[in-house]
Amino acid sequence: MDNFDIIIIGGGSAGSAVAGRLSADPQLRICLIEAGGHNDVMAVKTPGLLPFIPDSSKYDFDTVPQAGLNGRVGYQPRGRGLGGSSAINAMLYIRGNGWDYDQWAQLGATGWSFADCLPYFKRAESNERGADAFHGADGPLHVMDQHWPNAASRAFVEAAAALQLPLNTDFNGATQDGFGLYQVTQKGGERWSSARAYVEPNRGRVNLDIRTGVLVERILVEDGRATGVAISRNGQRSILRAAGGVVLSAGAFNSPQILMLSGIGPADHLAEKGISLVHDLPGVGENLQDHIDYVVSYRTQSNIPFGTSMAGTWRMARAFVQHRWNRTGMMTTPFAESGGFWRTRTDLPAPDVQYHFIPAMLDDHGRNQLKGHGFSCHVCVLRPESRGNVRLNDADPLSPPRIDPGFLSDRRDVETLMAGARMMARICAAPPLSDLGGAVVRPVNVDDDAALEQEIRNRADTVYHPVGSCRMGGDAAAVVNPQLALNGVDGLWVADASIMPRLVSGNTNAPSIMIGERAADFVAAALK
Repeated sequence: MDNFDIIIIGGGSAGSAVAGRLSADPQLRICLIEAGGHNDVMAVKTPGLLPFIPDSSKYDFDTVPQAGLNGRVGYQPRGRGLGGSSAINAMLYIRGNGWDYDQWAQLGATGWSFADCLPYFKRAESNERGADAFHGADGPLHVMDQHWPNAASRAFVEAAAALQLPLNTDFNGATQDGFGLYQVTQKGGERWSSARAYVEPNRGRVNLDIRTGVLVERILVEDGRATGVAISRNGQRSILRAAGGVVLSAGAFNSPQILMLSGIGPADHLAEKGISLVHDLPGVGENLQDHIDYVVSYRTQSNIPFGTSMAGTWRMARAFVQHRWNRTGMMTTPFAESGGFWRTRTDLPAPDVQYHFIPAMLDDHGRNQLKGHGFSCHVCVLRPESRGNVRLNDADPLSPPRIDPGFLSDRRDVETLMAGARMMARICAAPPLSDLGGAVVRPVNVDDDAALEQEIRNRADTVYHPVGSCRMGGDAAAVVNPQLALNGVDGLWVADASIMPRLVSGNTNAPSIMIGERAADFVAAALK
């Protein structure tokens, strides 16, 4: 059957949550459309195989040349397949700072304060530590501590403590400031994507139709209302109808792309691409924000297990066998095992930089392999002021979107990243991390402003958290209202990271799932 009550476009972090929650009502006919596959493969489920996730599970997008990055083209990988980016990410469970959501509400996203969002975070979560004022223990999204972190990851936390920086055992608790080990979205030592949380347990529901390998060409709008989608699958085109409406959950790049392909977006841009205008909505594709990130790698002679050597290869092989046998050991690593949140100025309302420590050397997103053993440390700007946009390259649904994050176009982001990089250098030079004898692979004098800025502009890039391109708000220029309904088209909702008015102070998977949880309630209420 090709007639449904609700069609959900995208089975990623938010879309899976929407599908799982809405299909719990047996009276609703739900269709979940996903461009990729099922992602039910060992490389996705095994955390330590993160560098070997197949290309079929990813979109390898590029940006336009970035003036703020000295003309470089940035790399923007996104998840493809059920689970979306939660199937290819580092599995860190971070919500952001409560202040972020209070700011959303102040910006016009009524009903999205932290007090409003916390019940949905808790509803989604099954934390192995149990329930408390900040955490849930009965939700579908499993969250656990790391039980086999690398000694170097602990050394990073101890080095921060040696500088009198606070320790933090729960970045999603009463305070975000401090350093510690991250909790991860895993269960029993395996990756727990949003698809494993919300879709796979519910495959048996007769009212949930899951269709993979489906390309959405456009959303159908008739008399001002979304009534279905035009799709292609294996070269065959067809129409799916939605009596109740359509939920768009394709992410910060693909959601605005699909809207524009459907004739919803900036009128002048659509005319330029030869697309008939359905609804002029200039905000579609605007307000793009991302965490700009700078990585420093250290080469060591110590016994850090991840690396290119005969001993390292042998350790990895043994660890893989151990994981296949009982799902324990170093192959449960999220790689970004420890880190922290720090304020570059004391007058800030929340931390403005985040650190990710990795017990392996990284270069160019891990695509260039550095020989030997060592560790890397990331620092990113949590609340960037730089803004970019998403546009169409052409009217072909198979073409990638045109992505321009505008990285480091605002001077304030440069200053914040430089301050964060200097503190990162201090931590890495403090014991016990300094006891590993790490030598910087690409040394730079962090006290030389010009040299440090040049190094950052030469090497910084995304840490994979694009948001904001379908901004939520209470004003006429917003793309969606606080109930996530698209302004100007009935029966159409957007539910993913693209609706964030401002980027949250942390990783974006958990907030995206929370958005999906809330969207399911909004849609269900609208159908009554």
